[in-house]
Amino acid sequence: MTLPNFKENLQKYAKLIAATGVNVQQGHTVVLQIDVEQVELARLIVKEAYQLGAANVSVQWRDDVVQKEFFLHADEALMSTIPQYKIDEADSWVEKGASRISVVSQDPDALAGTDSERVAAFQTANGKALSKLRQASQANKMSWTVVAAAGTAWAAKVFPELDTAEAQLDALWDEIFKTTRIYSEDPVAAWETHDKTLNSKAEELNAEQFDALHYTAPGTDLIIGLPNNHLWEGAGSFNSRGEKFMANMPTEEVFTAPDSRRIDGTVSSTKPLSYAGTTISGMHFTFKDGKVVDVTAEQGEDVLKKLLETDEGAKSLGEVALVPDPSPISQSGITFYNTLFDENASNHLALGSAYAFSLKGGTEMSQEELEAAGLNLSTTHVDFMIGSDQMDIDGIRADGTRVPLFRNGDWA
Repeated sequence: MTLPNFKENLQKYAKLIAATGVNVQQGHTVVLQIDVEQVELARLIVKEAYQLGAANVSVQWRDDVVQKEFFLHADEALMSTIPQYKIDEADSWVEKGASRISVVSQDPDALAGTDSERVAAFQTANGKALSKLRQASQANKMSWTVVAAAGTAWAAKVFPELDTAEAQLDALWDEIFKTTRIYSEDPVAAWETHDKTLNSKAEELNAEQFDALHYTAPGTDLIIGLPNNHLWEGAGSFNSRGEKFMANMPTEEVFTAPDSRRIDGTVSSTKPLSYAGTTISGMHFTFKDGKVVDVTAEQGEDVLKKLLETDEGAKSLGEVALVPDPSPISQSGITFYNTLFDENASNHLALGSAYAFSLKGGTEMSQEELEAAGLNLSTTHVDFMIGSDQMDIDGIRADGTRVPLFRNGDWA
């Protein structure tokens, strides 16, 4: 690495992840999921977590190459059967209230050339098997954060114009450090300020309690209903112990759950989506009565259709998020081929499950009660980007009056 002060900034990043990302406290159990390429960062995060008082830090290693070989050659039965020990392990994290750190750095095209049927079957089985962990995370019963690290293949995809792998990695790390405020004198304090800014916008929207949102842009004319007592949220969240954490770093969004029964119209994607090791682009959806009734994509359409077949909930939406086009990530002009970054450059929606905390009292509701309130249930949750500097959004009140929320991609 030739990036100036790289080791110093990586150390600051590890501290931010442990202290602000999941807010490690005395006696916590911490689970770190990270790629084998990121050994240096993994060791720093482990050290920081123990220094903050963690009782145990478990590292779960990922490897794109090994994963691809699994999908190419493993026994067919393993595509639909998740070993019990993996289910037991995930359930134990829930019981301990473990803090989960997921460091993403995967190659956006890691699974190119694999059988989409096998990948889809495995992801469906995995989603069902780990439902307890997913539901606990989506109800903020435990702290969790998703952050990024620059991987060689990912950096090459984002910066193909640079001549060497080192230059590509430097460029991607630079963007990660910029967007996570690592270049600030005190990144932890900088995140506290950023959290307050996003929360103030969420409070304005919560006070309005709009009945629906109307999105218009080239290729988009979509009305999304919002459930009664929905809650908009900014950067920070609180777990069931009352401890604050940051679910995503970076983040520029305020978000809530839609009423999954009241979604009608058309919407087009504005950025590629990296899903299941495949790049999907040029997506166009038609919704009627809350469900996708037609979908096309210029690239990766077969994978997208498999996603929609995951379960009934995969055909509806679980999240609506507002991100102004002038956000720093958008203004960088970079397509990251990574949802953590691209969703924070653009208004976005998510196919699949809603977060229980997006409804007043939702974290204490059963799955049946959440569904009755309009929140979508699914074993998947996949964000896709729809925003641009040409998008307008109106908030529609219960009496039908409209309030401009976005004009030309920015807050009105």
